[in-house]
Amino acid sequence: MSLRGEGPRIGDDGRVLDEWIAAAKAELGIELEVDTTVLLDLARDAAHGVARPAAPLTTFLVGYAAAQSGGGPEKVRDAARKAAELAERWSAEAAQAAAASPGSDTGPSEAGSPAG
Repeated sequence: MSLRGEGPRIGDDGRVLDEWIAAAKAELGIELEVDTTVLLDLARDAAHGVARPAAPLTTFLVGYAAAQSGGGPEKVRDAARKAAELAERWSAEAAQAAAASPGSDTGPSEAGSPAG
């Protein structure tokens, strides 16, 4: 199974994203209204503040956390807010660590935690 293919991509047309979300929800049996702005902002924050692969993994974890706490749009927003705050802290701590030791390439992703 390949997730890559030819055709329009998300950035090409917002309609494609709306259609994809509707199709994926139908396929997965999900009736939740999805706030794509919250999730895309979170993905951006995780990608830029931590590492690119953190984006999809973080959004998955947010969905899982929301489901464990009862589900629903508010639970998704709460979990997304917490994860975005963590990504912001992670990025700030990495920047501080880099400034403190200019010759070091070790960041939070290599050290295992923002504090090292």
